[in-house]
Amino acid sequence: MSVPTREVARRAFAREFNDAGYTFKESDDERAPVYALLPTGARANRVFVVGTLTETEDIGEDSEYWRGRIVDPTGTFFTYAGQYQPEAANALRELESPAYVSVVGKPRTFETDDGGVNVSVRPESISVVDADTRNRWVVETAERTLDRIEAFDDEDNEYAAMAREQYDLPLSTYEETVVEALQSLEEDGETAPEPQA
Repeated sequence: MSVPTREVARRAFAREFNDAGYTFKESDDERAPVYALLPTGARANRVFVVGTLTETEDIGEDSEYWRGRIVDPTGTFFTYAGQYQPEAANALRELESPAYVSVVGKPRTFETDDGGVNVSVRPESISVVDADTRNRWVVETAERTLDRIEAFDDEDNEYAAMAREQYDLPLSTYEETVVEALQSLEEDGETAPEPQA
């Protein structure tokens, strides 16, 4: 009997992640994983993001439900944790912002009243990291994004074909995102200053 392996946590910048409003399953099994489709042509059941936690807020009514706002060089990730993610909720409750954090979690989509789609991260873990870790994440995420863009036109790239169908988004947007993210590191200098709220 094979042991199910956990899905690789994909790296994506906030700008691309927030555009990934289409989700799908690859089987009819009730317990089948739900994937978010990245516009650069990859499926993501889990994501790995690093950025500056700029704000935390308990938005729960009857019980604690924490929202965290995490900023990378291209935009903002929102993460939500409640009673079913006790460790992550605890981290959001106790962390002082601003702080560099890494988050591993699952993409979640929510349809807004006006028909738009909000994309957020349901965290499995939230950890405080240093500036070097954050900078390395930016560089590695830039590389992964470019890898996906490069493979986008491969004939057997089924997720790229799906992305072409689902999104009317030019790949150049994400090339620009990569450039902006890497430039932000240069502007920060080799050692990034303490994050500003």
